[in-house]
Amino acid sequence: MTTTTTTTTMRMEVALLFFLAFAQLPGSLEAFSVTGGVSQPRPQLSQQAAAAAASCPLWRRCRECSSRQHRFEVPMSSSSSTNAATSESDGSRKDSSMAMPSSTMNGITPNGATPKQEKEFKDKQKQQLEATNFRAQAGPLSFKAKYGVLNPYGIWYGFVAIFLGIPWFAALTLYQCFTILTRGKFDKQRFVPNLFNQIWGTILMRLTRSYPKVEGLDILKEFYEKGKPCMFVANHNSWMDIPIVGSTIGWRNYKFVAKKELAKVPILSTAIRVAGHLMVDRSDKRSGLKTLKAGIQYLKDGVHLITFPEGTRSRDGRLLEFKNGAFKMAHKAGAPIIPFTIAGAQVAHPLWAIFPIRASHNVCNITVHEPIESVGKSEEELAEAVRQQMIDGLPADQKPLA
Repeated sequence: MTTTTTTTTMRMEVALLFFLAFAQLPGSLEAFSVTGGVSQPRPQLSQQAAAAAASCPLWRRCRECSSRQHRFEVPMSSSSSTNAATSESDGSRKDSSMAMPSSTMNGITPNGATPKQEKEFKDKQKQQLEATNFRAQAGPLSFKAKYGVLNPYGIWYGFVAIFLGIPWFAALTLYQCFTILTRGKFDKQRFVPNLFNQIWGTILMRLTRSYPKVEGLDILKEFYEKGKPCMFVANHNSWMDIPIVGSTIGWRNYKFVAKKELAKVPILSTAIRVAGHLMVDRSDKRSGLKTLKAGIQYLKDGVHLITFPEGTRSRDGRLLEFKNGAFKMAHKAGAPIIPFTIAGAQVAHPLWAIFPIRASHNVCNITVHEPIESVGKSEEELAEAVRQQMIDGLPADQKPLA
């Protein structure tokens, strides 16, 4: 009887000890996460960090699945960081305990996310930060929609673009049927669909007052008189760069060198495909080689090429580093390069807006620079000469910092 009573008492004491231990742990059972079959304490969030985590869908998701591999570091504002530093100096729980293991396994970065997830997360954070004060730029009547910010001008621009896109798409479809029936024996350089694209862009820019101020048009006229093809290159800050460059070149047969992601955009993907513009997948060497050969052939056949050597839009308007091989087509074909510098496009159409938020008429300007011959230069020398000319033509707030 005594033994039974002693055993029961010991069990009660052990249970009480466990209860007290859990009572001392912040968050009780929720403070534990399982990693590799070993229970480890989950770091306790400060009040500011908890508030930031509550607004983060990625953090809520990882709390639901309780997986360490899916956890992100909680985004904290500068005030939160200051408070966290103060709490550290007071000897309270340190926010450094929130850092994830430094090892990278199975494609998981040190902060617990895959590289793709981390990039998407940071991009979303930056876009949200840029859009917080959007009314100061887009006007008091602007508002946030599902895919970005809209204002009255943006609604008008979108309506005109979509309305004109209906006959544009119909014309491209009819031409595509004609090409199939004739087996591509006519219009081998696809000038007719490029003409449809130019008509759509011209009417759109007229109705929305999007034509920029152009400097150096006499350089283009003089070059066109020679009857030679060239590669046009421009800095890339906005979707408006495409119609701005197209309107500057004028009624010529030209082809854009575009990334494959544009094939997902409705109507635009049809225009790219039917008009014979070049699509490149930078992750696929075979695709790159195929595009290179097609571009060289276009230049030899007298068709102009257009490319944005940065490879993507600049988020702050400043000129980015050029991608390797951006001028390889012109260099191999011995064609000259005519640089363009576009200023103010990111003001007319910021990254966080669905459509332009203001007319480009008094905001944007494009400068045409003197042609740069590729003959007698290495590819690196050609890229450096083009880059320097573009830097010289950009305003101070768009020049690269380095």
